[in-house]
Amino acid sequence: MMVEQVAIFIENRSGRLAEVTGILAQANINIRAIFVADTADFGILRVIVDQPEKAVRALKEGGFTVSITPVVAIEMPDRPGGLWGVLKTLESIGLNVEYMYAVITRSGNNAVVVFRFDEPERAVRVLQEAGIRVLSSQDVYGL
Repeated sequence: MMVEQVAIFIENRSGRLAEVTGILAQANINIRAIFVADTADFGILRVIVDQPEKAVRALKEGGFTVSITPVVAIEMPDRPGGLWGVLKTLESIGLNVEYMYAVITRSGNNAVVVFRFDEPERAVRVLQEAGIRVLSSQDVYGL
């Protein structure tokens, strides 16, 4: 189960983040999670939105370079050690986490975390075998 993440390449200058979010707002697209990684000159804005294909179209029309990346969203216990338990499971079989970020919401009593893995299909299988709930796109977009 993969979730589509939209990655937007933006110059690291004032107003660009507002421009992206304005385009999404005008297209009536809801941001469910957001993460920015930057360097001195540019940034990569990663978002989980409720309508990824529509977001890509709107952002490309706005002049942005955009791509869709498959990521894995999981539910994990929202308590001390919850993340450690997930990462220990992945580390035990040598799966690499390229990056991760938390979704600012809860699913019942659990936290939601988005991961980018070097082997996403394998990660999904291992997580599910370990009893960790992997969320579907519909689960995440509806949070």
